[in-house]
Amino acid sequence: MAKTPTQLRSEAACKTVLKNLERRGFEAFYCSDKPAALDKALELISEDDVVSWGGSVTIQEIGLLDVMRSGRYKVIDRDTAETPAQRTELMRKALLCDTFLMSSNAVSEDGQLVNIDGTGNRVAAMVYGPKSVIVIAGINKIVKTQDDALARVRMLAAPINVQRFPQLKTPCMETGLCADCNAPDCICNYILTTRRCKPKGKIKVILVGESLGY
Repeated sequence: MAKTPTQLRSEAACKTVLKNLERRGFEAFYCSDKPAALDKALELISEDDVVSWGGSVTIQEIGLLDVMRSGRYKVIDRDTAETPAQRTELMRKALLCDTFLMSSNAVSEDGQLVNIDGTGNRVAAMVYGPKSVIVIAGINKIVKTQDDALARVRMLAAPINVQRFPQLKTPCMETGLCADCNAPDCICNYILTTRRCKPKGKIKVILVGESLGY
């Protein structure tokens, strides 16, 4: 079956971004759809690895979270905690896992990753701790510049993500728009731009030719 114009555009766009990611020390891969992305992610994970993850709709959408929880892998899953204290301790242990799974809130065309975190565990794992970090990002996360990436995160991703947590009280929960708030429940507490990967290859980025996550 012939590829659609949308598929052809996704391949072309991702090809450019892959080159720029690799130039910055990331390992980078393109997958056309969710099943291919799942296969690639599993290919990058050893069955001997201890695996954990940050909050991510993307890894749920491709089915990766279901596989991790199937019993085939050794995992650190904060959602198994029975108390807030246990959950915090599992999140701390996850920083020393072998492979950490996450998405990215935005990817600039020149190969930089931009992420905003409420608790900080996700961006902390990207910076230091896990031996390997696998980032899975849909074509919808690609933007032109680093400034565009930050704008996407603040103006689009955060106001959508906060809707997943109805117990939080923030301006964007009420209005759907970023108010650059200083609310106690703010989920935009830690902002990380990853402009290079060091050591080289520690962070693996899988770009997917479908819209995934927020």
